[in-house]
Amino acid sequence: MKVVAVSNDPVRLSFLIALLEDAGVAAILLDRHASAMDGSIGAVPRRIAVADADAATARRVLAEAGEG
Repeated sequence: MKVVAVSNDPVRLSFLIALLEDAGVAAILLDRHASAMDGSIGAVPRRIAVADADAATARRVLAEAGEG
């Protein structure tokens, strides 16, 4: 798994995952619960990860959307 984005903004994370899934890239959100446990103060950012084989495609999709 490769991390392709890090953020604490739930709207941005949802948008990025939708972009990736629309491009056929399966993405998972990591650290959702750890971030919630710290009160969402930003100490533990949430990460979007994709399979190693999809990392280049995911980075290209995010860059084309201005989110790279």
